[in-house]
Amino acid sequence: MSAFTGSASETASVPGAGADLLAALLDGMDAALCAFDADGTITHWNREAERILGWSAGEAVGRRGFEGWAARSADAEDTLQRLMGAMKGPGRQVHELALLRKDGGRVLVRSQAAGVRGADGAPAGVYCAFSEVHVQLDLERSVALSEALFEDASWGVVLVDADLRPAMVNGHAARAFGTGRTALLGRPLGDVVVHGAEELEAALQHVLAEGTPPAPAEVWVTLRTSAGERRRCWRSGFLRLSSPMAEEPVPLGVAWLFQDVTEERLATRDADRLRFRWSQLHRAGMAAAECEDPAEAAAVLLDFALAGFADHALVDRVAGERRLTRELATPAGAPGPASPVVGGGIPLRYGPRHPALQAWDRVGTVRASAGRTAEVWAEAHQWPGDAAHAVCVVLRSRGRTLGVLTFLRAACRNPFEREDLVFAEAVASRVAAALDLGERTDAV
Repeated sequence: MSAFTGSASETASVPGAGADLLAALLDGMDAALCAFDADGTITHWNREAERILGWSAGEAVGRRGFEGWAARSADAEDTLQRLMGAMKGPGRQVHELALLRKDGGRVLVRSQAAGVRGADGAPAGVYCAFSEVHVQLDLERSVALSEALFEDASWGVVLVDADLRPAMVNGHAARAFGTGRTALLGRPLGDVVVHGAEELEAALQHVLAEGTPPAPAEVWVTLRTSAGERRRCWRSGFLRLSSPMAEEPVPLGVAWLFQDVTEERLATRDADRLRFRWSQLHRAGMAAAECEDPAEAAAVLLDFALAGFADHALVDRVAGERRLTRELATPAGAPGPASPVVGGGIPLRYGPRHPALQAWDRVGTVRASAGRTAEVWAEAHQWPGDAAHAVCVVLRSRGRTLGVLTFLRAACRNPFEREDLVFAEAVASRVAAALDLGERTDAV
């Protein structure tokens, strides 16, 4: 008895749940399916095959091959032989076939044919699944795109499930996180993102609820790595993934694509900061030139320099061998302009390792930062209580040391960096020139 008996409709009429299930499976498939017995007679023809070619199961089942109806006479025998060749060959065979629709139009299909053996092991027929070539190509492109994104992409790709946990991670993303590809799977983002995880999760939740955003977003994150914490800026795009199989869109998760733009953003930030600082210095010079009193000019220079740079500024003047007196200072308790210190002629009780004295000794610039006890540190150095970071610049004019200029930042701000020293020294040179002019004016 043949392995294939009856059409799909005939199968459905056979008593028993197994036959009903087989008919439902055949008609519910997304791919077109037909089957041939050992003589090449069609035994099964499902609804997708009818949709593609227009021939019903009643019109197809019982015919030998496609001649006279679903293929041109010149092609029909060759088409049948190619399909039946799978009955004796191993595995599946892939063919591209030119078939005819019922309306007379031609359609190119890609088929996968495999042989079927009977209970005695002898070849009993062939089943063939096929779809239109352009549909198959679309599927293959989608699969190829997915594989390329996860293998060769030059940007990070992370598939996040509906629980906001990574389900797939490509190599570029794993390197960006500083972990292995499998180490991230199923873990909350907060396990590897120290700061910025809340913003990322909020963005992912928004995409799941509202859909794909219209433009990329830049997110700053701090990563926890074996080498310590790293702060990075990622330009990120998000795509909501929905199941094409459901009647209504069902979110499967989010595709998150990102590129590291940290260096670019830092360069832009540094350029903007540099442009602002030198603009401030230019404005300060113009304002100081209008001051009749050199001490007032020095105070004006400090006021302009403080904007966006530091919280406090102090000017200590040389008053003998390793002695300094406070001459100008910004208010310690609240923001305000630099002004002369009342009773500033009393020498300051600086210890031998004080940064201001170190700058004097080195005729250079010294940076210093507090540890965890910032208030104790500030008090010991006779600086305002909120000071946590300092840069001390020696004031030089005409080959003489006139004093030390100190800029201070609170603990909520970053320590002074090397780039900050150039600006601090530029301000100090102008302040020193104003103070030197004041000395010469007093001498006259």
